[in-house]
Amino acid sequence: MPHIVFNQNNHLNIPSNIDGVSFDFIAKSYNSKKSSEYKIAVTKNNHQFLLTKKNKNDANMIKYDKTTRISPVSCIKDAINAYAKLTNANILFTNTNNINQKINIDEKYLKNIEYIVNEFETNKEIQIEIGFGSGKHILYQAKQNKDVQFFGLEIHTPSIEQLLKQIKIQNITNIIVINYDARLFMEFMKSNSVDNIFVHFPVPWDKKPHRRIYSSEFINEALRVLKKDATLELRTDSRKYFDYCMSLLSNLNSGKIIIDINKDLEIISKYEKRWRKQEKTIYDIVLKCQEEDDVPIQKCSFNFENEVDFDNIKKIITNKAIVKEDYFIHIENIFDIENEVNSGLIQLTFGNFNRPLNKYIIINNGKASYFQDKPIPTSSNIKAHKYLTKILNND
Repeated sequence: MPHIVFNQNNHLNIPSNIDGVSFDFIAKSYNSKKSSEYKIAVTKNNHQFLLTKKNKNDANMIKYDKTTRISPVSCIKDAINAYAKLTNANILFTNTNNINQKINIDEKYLKNIEYIVNEFETNKEIQIEIGFGSGKHILYQAKQNKDVQFFGLEIHTPSIEQLLKQIKIQNITNIIVINYDARLFMEFMKSNSVDNIFVHFPVPWDKKPHRRIYSSEFINEALRVLKKDATLELRTDSRKYFDYCMSLLSNLNSGKIIIDINKDLEIISKYEKRWRKQEKTIYDIVLKCQEEDDVPIQKCSFNFENEVDFDNIKKIITNKAIVKEDYFIHIENIFDIENEVNSGLIQLTFGNFNRPLNKYIIINNGKASYFQDKPIPTSSNIKAHKYLTKILNND
């Protein structure tokens, strides 16, 4: 986690700009228990995100904000270093030194979810790999199938950066990389539009089963987006995960299940090579879609139309979670934007219980909007947004 620890620095003037990094505003926590916490808005390479500043013992620490994290991580390191430079900070510790690399990351193949929801169109066959890890499988598939559009979904930043480097080295043009939760991503693919979905060696999450990629909801979404006779392919070395997935798949009303053990693939990872030497069993479950679906994708503007009285909101908002039948809202913290009237940040978690969304709502002179980007239109997010609108309107 990129951060610096320092014990003295000058005040950061807003707005400020240095080394291609813009500092847009500073917001201080309204919560008396977290009064020493600040959010600092940054723009770098057209990426907008937040840094978090906190007291740490007798010093201060500034780090990246998890909710608004971006790739590549070098952008975050540059922002933290720019803050230290502008404020003449006396640094006690840092891990933000960017080492020059021979191969630069080509970000044109790294897309955000808004691109998929609002802009992406193709006449090509589509294949998706969820949790591509080292990227060995998706790189091989993309080179062998140049007329196919591949989506690689991953939330592990080093894996994303490694794949982007290899895309450039190997001159591959048919992979789109997305740093996003695949469980949510599936809801934005058109029905009957995908030819194959690969889920190879997902984290079993035996102690946190709610984090597993496979669930009844995920499988149903996969069947919706898959074309007839297209497949969802699971490969795992975990017998527990295999049994868990089989229990889900055996209750389906449609779809054909094909099971294999220690199947030979044209390309395997270094970990699978190691497991094979150890004579470890590799399980394959292929779910074949047998019928078409035509469920429309839900839409929502996610706008806040009315002016917000931020001072009043601070008085009435509770940090107790609002729990409904199929969604929830939890206001975690509120921040006042310094030197601005009727302006602040609301930090919250909302949406689906198993796939919660962490966001900020920014209020500028009474006008509310989602910071960084709008939520994606899942059914639970839409319902939560409508309820949030009522809260901000004090209805």
